[in-house]
Amino acid sequence: MSTLINDFSMDFFSLKGKNAVVTGGNSGLGQAFALALAKAGANIFAVAYVDDDGTTKKLIEGCGVKYTFMQADITEDNKCENIIDESVKVQGSIDILINCAGICNIADVLDFGRKEWDPMIAINLTAAFELSRAAAKYMIPQKSGRIINVCSLFSFLGGLGSPAYAAMKAGLMGLTKAYADELGKHGITVNGIAPGYFQTSMTSGTGSANDEKYNKIKDHVPADRWGERQDLMGATVFLASKAADYVNGTLLVVDGGYLVR
Repeated sequence: MSTLINDFSMDFFSLKGKNAVVTGGNSGLGQAFALALAKAGANIFAVAYVDDDGTTKKLIEGCGVKYTFMQADITEDNKCENIIDESVKVQGSIDILINCAGICNIADVLDFGRKEWDPMIAINLTAAFELSRAAAKYMIPQKSGRIINVCSLFSFLGGLGSPAYAAMKAGLMGLTKAYADELGKHGITVNGIAPGYFQTSMTSGTGSANDEKYNKIKDHVPADRWGERQDLMGATVFLASKAADYVNGTLLVVDGGYLVR
């Protein structure tokens, strides 16, 4: 048996002692990403525009790791670089960055102008670029790091009702691949997670199981259900861990099979 094969263990999935930054990390899918990393042993530096109500702090610290929250507008000039610098000051290093913060404005194409377009691109795409660049300044010298961009099914599909969302998510996929190509030689991997349909505040317009749109989407999913946030947590730990050392520049789709139907 190969020594390298025999060396593999479940410890490869451990994030003990790692330091992570998660934008949008105190609510919605971001909270699930942060908690997944914490359960695997990583300290969490969460960043969000909306103040923390203490719920995420309790969940994260219950895992026996350190939790720090920073309220910030990631579209402000130099704010992304300041966030990364502050996280390193507090935690000592940055090993993992998850770009999750995002918004989605909905309007018909003729009503969707720069007022709707600009803030989405600024938050969902430009900030991810700036945060990744700032994190890379620390990751390159340490010759290791994980950047995970939260993409979407709309990285692959059109964006009915939100052209900026489709354009931004496709752009984020391109950024993921470009940074993976640039940073791979430094021991840094850059990957994306593309969630399918999950019940969050962003998808609240679909209503409940009694809603026609909700059921139309569910009927398109081979798993015959919408996703639960827990469904994303294993993928998060995998991409952030040593187990994914040779996974770079890919989008891991977690959609219950939506794209194949």
